[in-house]
Amino acid sequence: MTAEKSPRKLLVTGGAGFIGANFVHYWLNQYPQDMVVVLDALTYAGNKASLDVVADNPNFLFVQGDICDTVLVERLLVEQGVNTIVHFAAESHVDRSITGPDAFIETNIIGTYSLLKAAKKVWLDLPEADGLAPMEHRFHHVSTDEVYGTLAPEDPAFSESTAYAPNSPYSASKAASDHLVRAYHHTYGLEVTTSNCSNNYGPYHFPEKLIPLIITNILRNRSLPVYGDGKQVRDWLYVEDHARGIDLVLQRGKVGENYNIGGHNEWQNIDIVHLVCKLMDEAFRENSALAEKYPKAVLAAGAESAKLIEYVTDRPGHDRRYAIDATKSQNELSYQPQESFESGIRKSVNWYLNNEAWWRELLDK
Repeated sequence: MTAEKSPRKLLVTGGAGFIGANFVHYWLNQYPQDMVVVLDALTYAGNKASLDVVADNPNFLFVQGDICDTVLVERLLVEQGVNTIVHFAAESHVDRSITGPDAFIETNIIGTYSLLKAAKKVWLDLPEADGLAPMEHRFHHVSTDEVYGTLAPEDPAFSESTAYAPNSPYSASKAASDHLVRAYHHTYGLEVTTSNCSNNYGPYHFPEKLIPLIITNILRNRSLPVYGDGKQVRDWLYVEDHARGIDLVLQRGKVGENYNIGGHNEWQNIDIVHLVCKLMDEAFRENSALAEKYPKAVLAAGAESAKLIEYVTDRPGHDRRYAIDATKSQNELSYQPQESFESGIRKSVNWYLNNEAWWRELLDK
């Protein structure tokens, strides 16, 4: 895609997280004339090191702060002349939402409300008070397929018209935030879009999530926990394809609309685990230096990593299947994933093998 004539000035919330950081890398590469301000509280899932590659870019600014701090958000919107918010900041780990839902309500619902309130004031209310037209703007909200609930094996994939039926405190909090964004458009005229994505994977993925957990546990000779029978199905999307999809929504999406962004790539969890084990086994066979670099890895002793698989008690309310129907995004935005799963998963494995310092610091927190 070609860059816009008028540079955007973006506020990216949660930009030190997994998807947010990858989006920042993508955006500054695609649109080097644009300004990107990252606002991140640097909680457990945020890692400023994920932004090191853009830290010296003159069009990049990092601000440590909480999206619930409405005054701070208002100040950033005004001082930086922000005309686009891309809202990633969220508590997102389902297990943590089950044991400690308070943080999910605070960040995902109250935090989104805080951003909407600030955006309405700066982009709509202040210009109106001065007798001016509303400031040209866009509030893009990044959501999840989990708001739709769960699917049976033969059910059609989630579309934008699928009724919401969240089953965990995490997905319920994201559903609530989606409704708030919609309400601010229909009630106040805030120009919003929302995207609901499937499971992302790729570089900078927090190590408690499935794919990086398997990789890093193999390297540390730890068990590979698989919930229940491991036959839960997820649609996997390479993170840069997600960033590309959001780009398309911002450039071509209709204000007030929702767009599903998926990978057309359904896998059972247990099959993902076995695939990652296979790729890790191959990597160690083909590169003898890995055994020296990771002496604790079971692979260093010549064993196969699949021996570490351990079935554990299923999580409460575990959704059986998610699948995204991205037909609307394909037809209206010309969205299509560019990374094949075969190439994307190999890139992910190699990234973790070559970036131990990044993931080791997170695990040591």
